[in-house]
Amino acid sequence: MENVTTLTPLKQPIVFELEGFHVPLGQGSLLFFLALLNYMVVLLGNGVVVGVIIFDKALHRPMFVMVGNLAVCDLLGGTAVLIRLMIYFLTGQKRISYVSAIAQAFSVHTYGAAVQTILAAMSYDRYLAVCEPLRYNAVMTSARLVFSCVLAWLVALLCIGVLFALNVGTPLCGITIKHVYCSNRAILRLACGPTPINNIYGLCMSWSLSTGTFLAIAFSYIRILHACIKQGRSDNSIRTKAFQTCASHLVVYLLFEIASLIIIMSYRFPSVSQNVRKFFSIMLIIAPPAINPVIYGLLTKELRRSIIKQFTTRVTPKQSQRVR
Repeated sequence: MENVTTLTPLKQPIVFELEGFHVPLGQGSLLFFLALLNYMVVLLGNGVVVGVIIFDKALHRPMFVMVGNLAVCDLLGGTAVLIRLMIYFLTGQKRISYVSAIAQAFSVHTYGAAVQTILAAMSYDRYLAVCEPLRYNAVMTSARLVFSCVLAWLVALLCIGVLFALNVGTPLCGITIKHVYCSNRAILRLACGPTPINNIYGLCMSWSLSTGTFLAIAFSYIRILHACIKQGRSDNSIRTKAFQTCASHLVVYLLFEIASLIIIMSYRFPSVSQNVRKFFSIMLIIAPPAINPVIYGLLTKELRRSIIKQFTTRVTPKQSQRVR
């Protein structure tokens, strides 16, 4: 009788229960503070980058528009996970409704896909700027820029939309999500029976998206390095700047890909420790949104100058009015 009850499909409204981290007694407040601090860094860093790019017309250029799109993507990923994580640390609340679980999972997967497509678009823009400087303005027009950004988001949304569309109508027989946050695979593990179509599409989509963006980024940056090495023979500063730019981009991208691969493979091997799986999955989503504004935004000279200018021009008038 117990097995029959377990395999009985659940009816709406379904309320899941997240397994979450094991929080020692009395440590919830400290973990809440750390999560809040991380979220504040994500909001401040990406919010400042987006705001400055919007208000400073001098930054209405392809490179910075794409940095702004990356910042929006980071805000999506960080918000989707950190808010729920803070609630869990502060109140111990593990229950989450079906709609909220699907929304969180969809946001997390969209973040993961959009990061890759936006990085690929950024590498294509840098390839044109370095390797085709005379044709850059003619090729990267405003229409081409809008098309590149829309395409990056559209590919991500389409891939993830199909992934979740396949889940519609899948009967669920469990409520305990053995993860820190909701994901497509974690929810499908609660299905009453095998889901081969979902699994095959998920693997094929993940492999195709990761491989496609990797090849695009690798091609672009290999050409950039080749061009900069040739031009840098007469000017070492050009070579140094080019290597620093490419290194920072590729390091963050490769770290994202390695962490993603570990997560995907860990679901295919049940023997992998749950704590290891949770650690890598949570770091993949909360660390890059806090680091990316520094790497792609604040370390860029034009953006850094614009940020300083925006803050000084708003602080100086107020001080002058007080003096008067």
